[in-house]
Amino acid sequence: MKKVVTFGEILLRLSPPENLRFSQANSFDVQFGGGEANAAVSLANYGVPVDFITRIPNNDIAQCALLEMRKRGVGTNNILFGGDRLGIYFLENGAVSRGSKVVYDRENSSMSEITPGMIDWDKVLDGVAWFHWCGITPAISKSAADACLEAVKVASAKGITISTDFNYRAKLWKYCDHNERQEIMTELTSYSTIILGSEYDAKMFFNILPKEISAELTKEEKDKEAFLSVCNQVKERFPSIKKFIKTIRESVSASHNNLEAILYDGEQLYESPKYEITDIVDRVGGGDAFIGALIYILLNNKNDNQKALNFAIAASALKHTIKGDANLVTVEEVERLMNGDASGRVSR
Repeated sequence: MKKVVTFGEILLRLSPPENLRFSQANSFDVQFGGGEANAAVSLANYGVPVDFITRIPNNDIAQCALLEMRKRGVGTNNILFGGDRLGIYFLENGAVSRGSKVVYDRENSSMSEITPGMIDWDKVLDGVAWFHWCGITPAISKSAADACLEAVKVASAKGITISTDFNYRAKLWKYCDHNERQEIMTELTSYSTIILGSEYDAKMFFNILPKEISAELTKEEKDKEAFLSVCNQVKERFPSIKKFIKTIRESVSASHNNLEAILYDGEQLYESPKYEITDIVDRVGGGDAFIGALIYILLNNKNDNQKALNFAIAASALKHTIKGDANLVTVEEVERLMNGDASGRVSR
C-alpha cells in the first residue's frame, strides 16, 4: 500500500472540562494534537502506512505525545529529539452563542527551533507516495519554514504528490511582515499539487481577491463565482496545483454547524452533500479530518474527485462527534454516513 508522510508540530492541548471558561477551571483535560499529526491519525485509522515527522524534547510530556501517535498506528521512527519544550495550546470550548477560544503557548518549542539539515529528507521520503504539510508549520518560525521548504523540494524532486492545508493563523505569524509571509508561502506553495484553502487564505498569503462578480447572481452563485475566480488566479500563479478544495462552514451557533465542501480541478466544480451537525462535541480538527480522508481516497484514485469530496466531508462531520483533536473513525463508519445512515444506532 502507498505510504504517506506528514510534517508539523504536535501540541499538548489543555481544555477546561466540558464547556467551562478558563476563569472557572480548576483542572484541564489533556489531549495531544496538531494539524499534520491529526491527518496522520486519520490515515492510520483507514489502514494507510503513514509517518509523522516532527521535533520534540526528550522529556516525559513529549513521550506521552509520542505514545499517543504510536497507539494510533502512526509511524514515529523518524521523529527528532531536541530542544526544551513541547508546544501547548489552551482551548476554551464554546457553547450556543459563545464561540470557542484558543490561546497558544508555542514560542521556543522544540519544533519552532528545527532547522534545515536536521532531517535526512531523502531517506525519510524514500518510497513515499504523498507528502502533507500545512500553513501552521511555516508560521511558527522562519527556521521551521526553511525546514518545510527543504522537505517539499525533495518531495517534488522525487515526484511525490504534495498537499497543503493553508490554515492561516493570525496569532502565529509574528516573526515577519505581510510581504515576507507572502514570499515564504509563495515559494512553499509552488511545489504543492493539492490545496485546501479559502478566499481568505488566498488574500492573506498572496493578495489574491475575487474579481468583480455580477450583482444579479444569488448569494450561492456569488460564493461559487468568488471561489472559482480565486482558484483560477491561484492556479495561474502556481501551475503545479491540480485541485483546489474549500470546506464551507455555516455556524448557526457554536453547538450547531452546517458543513459542506467544493473542489475545483481546473475544469469542473464538484460539490459535496451538506451535513447539519447539531450538539457538536468538538469541532477542533475538522479540517484535519477532512484532508486526511481526502488523501485516503485520492492516494489510490487520484481522479475520483466526487468520491474523495463526499468521503472527506462525511469524515469531517463525524469528527465533530469526537472529543480531542484527532478523528477516530473507521472507513466503514464514514461510508455508513455517506450512504445515509445518520441514525447513531448501536452496532451489535
